[in-house]
Amino acid sequence: MDAEPSTSVPAPTAGLKRPNADEFAEAEPAEKRQKFEADSKAPDSAPEAATSVPAAEGSSSTPKGGERKGRGKGQTRGSARNAREQDKKQGVRRGTRRSPSVPREDGAPREPRLPKRQTALLLGFCGSGYSGMQIQRTDEKIKTIEGTLFDALVRVGAVSKDNADNPGKVNFNRAARTDAGVHAAGNLVSMKMISAIPGVEDIVARINEELPPEIRLWGTVRVQNSFNARASCDARKYTYFFPSYLLIPPKPGSAQHKIVFEQNGASTPLLDFWKDVPADSSADDDLTRKRSWRAPKEAVGALRTTAKMYEGSHKFHNFTVGQEYKDHNSQRVLKKLEVADPVVYGDTEWISVLLHGQSFMLHQRKMISLLVLSSRTGTPPSVVEEFYGPRKAFIPKMPALGLLLEYPIFDNYNKKIASSNDKLKPDDPEYRMPIDFEVHREKIEQFKQDFIYSRMRSIESQSGLFDAFIRSVDKYQGNDLQYLNPKGVLPDSAVMKRGERRENAFREKKRFDTTVFPEGRISKFEIEEAEEADEDAEEEVLPTNKKDREELEG
Repeated sequence: MDAEPSTSVPAPTAGLKRPNADEFAEAEPAEKRQKFEADSKAPDSAPEAATSVPAAEGSSSTPKGGERKGRGKGQTRGSARNAREQDKKQGVRRGTRRSPSVPREDGAPREPRLPKRQTALLLGFCGSGYSGMQIQRTDEKIKTIEGTLFDALVRVGAVSKDNADNPGKVNFNRAARTDAGVHAAGNLVSMKMISAIPGVEDIVARINEELPPEIRLWGTVRVQNSFNARASCDARKYTYFFPSYLLIPPKPGSAQHKIVFEQNGASTPLLDFWKDVPADSSADDDLTRKRSWRAPKEAVGALRTTAKMYEGSHKFHNFTVGQEYKDHNSQRVLKKLEVADPVVYGDTEWISVLLHGQSFMLHQRKMISLLVLSSRTGTPPSVVEEFYGPRKAFIPKMPALGLLLEYPIFDNYNKKIASSNDKLKPDDPEYRMPIDFEVHREKIEQFKQDFIYSRMRSIESQSGLFDAFIRSVDKYQGNDLQYLNPKGVLPDSAVMKRGERRENAFREKKRFDTTVFPEGRISKFEIEEAEEADEDAEEEVLPTNKKDREELEG
């Protein structure tokens, strides 16, 4: 391809001073200066056409033939210079994004500009009643954690009114996204924040005054200008809590008991739980018995053995939605998965599973679901490896109620600033403190007890949510769960084939994706069973844009 003619301007002769904008203006023809002065005096709302004037006769932009040529470099630069001068008169600094902002009333003085600093905000929240962490970019007002936090920052003055209409103006980012109703003991957002607010001595306390009690700001950390909450995050820790009675095998007579134990020939000593239980016992009576059950050491040990199968680098496409084996993004690293000893609260025993990974895909609850379902049916741990292969299979999601984001980790960033700090004194403006949630551990643990664990146990006590979930699994009669077998293999009957509709597909229920419920026990869920057509969770359609898809992950 032929090279285009060069349009570069020769470099100025060495030793000559480069003129500034004002000097350029002095060098302009008188008619141009008069036009600019007229433009400057025109009202802001005046349309551009109202101040335009014909080109001066004989100017370079209008040749003799009367045909107008394209704008030359001098004119383009002149327009840009005029725009800058106009911005200067209006108090707009260079580099300010030209996007809609909150309009000021006519004659209202512009707020004094206060310096913004790149800052990390460490926070925790109870996600009940919120549509997830991330601000929703829709016309409809949707209640989210970030939206509530951002509004509080605006009211306090940490975000100026000029930037109040769009978090993107202050580089607002989060370290980990959480689904609707999911809680976080620790999360982090980064932004350019006004930290020195006149009249505010303790900015953390002041922001907390504007936040509801279920959202707490633990602290703020001045970070390097290049810091980005998501990109700088090395790993994240989550915990999933569930009642240990989920490890009890399917009830004799249920569809899954027939498939797993009678047809597939599986066996587990945990079946002894049902020996003295009448076949026609009610769900309420069964739940009372389940809550008094305590998981034996062998059952917890089997759970831990299966959990180890998740550690390492694997293809996790079967543990999310909208991903295929060939997708590079489905390769993830799970550093550690730990099953804690059971703990009794009230009349129910609970088990917690800690997941430590670089990043988690949407609906990581599927990992816990396979862990629980395989353990309660005597399915060998090797079944987990079957889901790392190219074949696609369905795994139901565990209830959202049990999931908690513990905190994101920034080890690499902390090492980076530690190296930089070695050359600086603590009072140096470039000195940076590490990001450390442990500094706030006492407050975080108290918050977890008061706002997360207590609500989680209260909802389970009132609604029997986890029992309703496991019964929805046990009554399923199709082939989607045929991988729960004594061989620990994924049979062809359970494989999902592209373009083929599954017969009697497992239908997940919307109620297990929420953490807010009306008061009531198991009878509430039994009544809702009659409305299954309205309760089926919709198949999720993920965005095709890579950046938007990454925003859905934790």
